[in-house]
Amino acid sequence: MSTASDARFWDRTSRKYAAGAVADQAGYERTLERTRALLGPSHRVLELGCGTGTTALRLAGDVQAYLATDISAGMIAVANEKHAARPIAALVFRTATAEALTPEAAEFNAVLGFNYLHLVRDLPGTLRRIHALLAAEGLFISKTPCVGEMNPLIRLALLPAMRAIGKAPYAGVFRAADLGQHIRAAGFDILATESHATKGDDSRPYIVARKR
Repeated sequence: MSTASDARFWDRTSRKYAAGAVADQAGYERTLERTRALLGPSHRVLELGCGTGTTALRLAGDVQAYLATDISAGMIAVANEKHAARPIAALVFRTATAEALTPEAAEFNAVLGFNYLHLVRDLPGTLRRIHALLAAEGLFISKTPCVGEMNPLIRLALLPAMRAIGKAPYAGVFRAADLGQHIRAAGFDILATESHATKGDDSRPYIVARKR
């Protein structure tokens, strides 16, 4: 298994992913509202792991520039189809990873990573790259499933078995406290940690962090 195999997995599932419903729509709306309040009209925003572009299309109209990226060309193809139907001048979709972006090319006021960090294979390295891509005191805003807090049967048996037969991508196993430590170690101060779930237990903390 590799980053390339992860990309192929998401390419294969992109159309099905696009057709799926949001599990907690009210919680998602809360996340959007909270994020929108943190962004300004002069901000340059980078979204990592944008999937089929739903969040980007909701937020990009409120900022100066919005670059939405994903490892999967299939996901970006769907996102561009949505964008063609609903053009937003500030928004650009691109197949890319955080590691492929050049820090010198553009400094972002905010980097967003929703349902993203548990999918990267080098969490400390990715967080350091995000830090490098941000302007001074820029914000890193994330919402991450913490697999280490899920049912042990899922994380110890079901997920590994599904990955072995190509039915699931790589997923890092960590708890919310571990994630916070990694974010701080990468050079961030955590300003807020919130739960936006409106039903059931939430293992996806919404974290607002500022570049030191």
